[in-house]
Amino acid sequence: MAIKTRFTEEFGIQHPIVQGGMQWVGYAEMVAPVANAGGLGFLTALTQPTPEDLAKEIKRTKEMTDKPFGVNLTILPAINPPPYAEYRQAIIEGGIKIVETAGYKPQEHVDEFKKHGIKVIHKCTAVRHALSAERMGVDAISIDGFECAGHPGEDDIPGLILIPAAAEKVKIPMLASGGFGDGRGLAAAIALGADGINMGTRFCVTKEAPIHENFKKQMVENDERDTKLIFRTLHNTARVMKNKVSEEVVAIEGAGGAKFEDIQHLVAGVRGRKAMEEGDTEDGIWSAGMIQGLIHDIPTVKDLIDRIVADAETIIKKRMASMVVDD
Repeated sequence: MAIKTRFTEEFGIQHPIVQGGMQWVGYAEMVAPVANAGGLGFLTALTQPTPEDLAKEIKRTKEMTDKPFGVNLTILPAINPPPYAEYRQAIIEGGIKIVETAGYKPQEHVDEFKKHGIKVIHKCTAVRHALSAERMGVDAISIDGFECAGHPGEDDIPGLILIPAAAEKVKIPMLASGGFGDGRGLAAAIALGADGINMGTRFCVTKEAPIHENFKKQMVENDERDTKLIFRTLHNTARVMKNKVSEEVVAIEGAGGAKFEDIQHLVAGVRGRKAMEEGDTEDGIWSAGMIQGLIHDIPTVKDLIDRIVADAETIIKKRMASMVVDD
């Protein structure tokens, strides 16, 4: 059995389940098992130190799967930006056919990818941004609700409203993102008008995820309240796992007048990566969504995907269908 949607049909995958780009997690070890299990996984381009390293990671992933997979390219405004054009070229030359873009003004990249026959999914946090991306010519949208890990935008619209609001206006296939991790979520996303789900936090808590076991166990222990919103006062909100560091950041911001320099030592990527590698869940910033409250085990990627699809099928075919009766 399978759940067919516009997304699975247009992107050539078996299940409408996507593992989006995740900083320090989107390696071949994560992406290949997702692809092999019938989902769609994305390498994270900027996790690789150089475009040359990305090219090697694409090649390594292809040695681990013959199924479709993609690359995430997140474009962020910066004083000294990464060489985006070179990363883009590595993606094109690597023979990648699906790209997930996110962030700031992706038009240049969308145009170049489309010129080479590459399908583009753009991640966004508002209906207006989704419509803008659709006008740019992307092939699908991934819409992030307020529950998501990472950057939920500044509108604070939860998925229960954002997904159907986007579905009413967006004509191309759409993935629901933020707060998804089981079959109930997949069935709900489809009911709300989406064509599949995009998961990050839930894929982190799998046997294959290339992160320290302490973080996986911590996310199983956590509940839906164990996240913090940082950078609120800087208008660059990020949802991260609740720990000593994130609580300190929130306290500094709450005191008023905080500048980025006041918290930079706490949120530095180098510090967060070191904590992740050493398994210290209290000593760095780690993106995590509210879905933590619905994560109760550490399965293999295949077991997770199979379970999500089977549970969603049961809900759609049996539970929902049984509620429809003739008058």
